Amino acid sequence: MTDTQTEQRPSAREGRRPVILVAARFEEGHAHKTEVLAPNECGARVFFDAILAAGGLPVQMSLTDDEVVIDQYVTLADGVAIPGGPDVDPKLWGDDAPYDESLLCHVRDACELPLVRKAIAADKPLFTTCRGTQMLNVALGGSLDMDVPSIPRREGSTHHDHADLLTRKIHTVEIEPGSLLARASGSAGYAVNSAHHCCVKDLGEGLVLSAQSDDGIPECIEMPGKRFVLGVQWHPEYTWQEGGEDFRLWKAFVDACAE
Repeated sequence: MTDTQTEQRPSAREGRRPVILVAARFEEGHAHKTEVLAPNECGARVFFDAILAAGGLPVQMSLTDDEVVIDQYVTLADGVAIPGGPDVDPKLWGDDAPYDESLLCHVRDACELPLVRKAIAADKPLFTTCRGTQMLNVALGGSLDMDVPSIPRREGSTHHDHADLLTRKIHTVEIEPGSLLARASGSAGYAVNSAHHCCVKDLGEGLVLSAQSDDGIPECIEMPGKRFVLGVQWHPEYTWQEGGEDFRLWKAFVDACAE
């Protein structure tokens, strides 16, 4: 256990941890000897650890498209967190151009699209990372750019590879003053990791862009007027252990869930 985890763990006297509903990742079943095993619904340990360290109680939901079940999950939760993963299906915003099916996860799309909408309608705090942020945008009527490497970069900037670094910080984000991201992180800009080849394009209804990378790629969206709706394109679940801004994001989210 890290010092950060020890410092942030609530005592019994401090009361109940807020329940954080975590959307599940999906792994296809694989062959084992003469049988094919069932698929896995799972989550990255670092994601759950970040919520625990910030004082929350993570509870993984089942992957379902049953909206009555999703309603019950949202009612039970004090907040919702949606992690990264495969690409969001472009057909969800009306793009019918051929796309590599191996990069998609229709099971997650069918669950997360209504989950995002219901969490926002109930004004439950919502924190999303990478794919989760892309789903947040799409669920509210926005679209995505599906090939970050081909996006023109800011003139005079260093062209970063946004695709492959989870454990090392590769570029800085420039944060809009007064935004939820600025308040939650306590920063006007800082270095983050990066592992995505898609990003926000046209913003969904009610969302604003609150951070870009130093080469001009959209990196954070949020929804003013709600208790806490924040979507980052990077992976703070891999960097919170260092303390600093990314841990403060988790803490701000869990604190919003506890209110």
